[in-house]
Amino acid sequence: MGRRRNRGRLIDGVLLLDKPQGLSSNDALQKVKRIYNANKAGHTGALDPLATGMLPICLGEATKFSQFLLDSDKRYTVVAKLGVRTDTSDADGEVVSERPVNVTAEQLNAALDTFRGDTMQVPSMYSALKYQGQPLYKYAREGIEVPREARPITVFELNLLRFEGDEVELDIHVSKGTYIRTITDDLGELLGCGAHVKVLRRTQVAGYPAERMVTLEQLQQLLTEAEQQEVAPKTFLDPFLLPMDTAVGSLPEVNMTDVVASYLMQGQPVQVPGAPLDGLVRLTIGEAKTFAGIGQIDDDGLVAPKRLVVFQDA
Repeated sequence: MGRRRNRGRLIDGVLLLDKPQGLSSNDALQKVKRIYNANKAGHTGALDPLATGMLPICLGEATKFSQFLLDSDKRYTVVAKLGVRTDTSDADGEVVSERPVNVTAEQLNAALDTFRGDTMQVPSMYSALKYQGQPLYKYAREGIEVPREARPITVFELNLLRFEGDEVELDIHVSKGTYIRTITDDLGELLGCGAHVKVLRRTQVAGYPAERMVTLEQLQQLLTEAEQQEVAPKTFLDPFLLPMDTAVGSLPEVNMTDVVASYLMQGQPVQVPGAPLDGLVRLTIGEAKTFAGIGQIDDDGLVAPKRLVVFQDA
């Protein structure tokens, strides 16, 4: 039986979507995939429906490198409402307790300081982490509490932007796997009044610039304009895509000649002068530095292929 042909356009790149509130990350992904008529797409770390902001979406071959964005640092702006605790730790959940708010600025600053740096965090039951093959949120919706292990996280920066009445607004830069809802809930308990996330916006993923974000409305408008002008949609849409190697831009580069690259692309480890002694590397070819994927320095000091780009015929 022959391979089933993929539907859609062969398009590679990373789109920085400004996800709207009320839409799941997967729904947002599917809308982008349809607008671009892409044959393959994947997002890089879900945002809750309540949350807005940067959701990098990988198209085509870029999906092979989405894990590096999943593992990257993130930055958020969060508005926490004090005095009310919910089962999901955000405004979409059911209220489980209400307490008076008697918090001074000094108490708040002292509490915030306990979250800075390296700490351990117990993930929320309303998270996508899996237990015995099922996401935790599925257990939570059935009223089942399962054991969760505390995980190491790092809060690189935690800046107090505003403290007015029962609202606290924070700017927070965190390591991968950090749950802002859990930090907010823990902060509320530390202050003795409870708290939940009222507003959450992701402002940065890895080193991607916020000014390159685009909304679904903007993309849809461009698609409509292309149809009205009877031009290929890619003419208006593709300029918003970032190169797929931006997902692995933090890795050291190993540049190969065309001849050396031809062996590596066939799965053979190769020797490249000046390559690092160990770790993962970003592979480029020739003077044009065409991105070819990522490699791993093996025990013999050779550059071995790990995840390679499949080049489409011109």
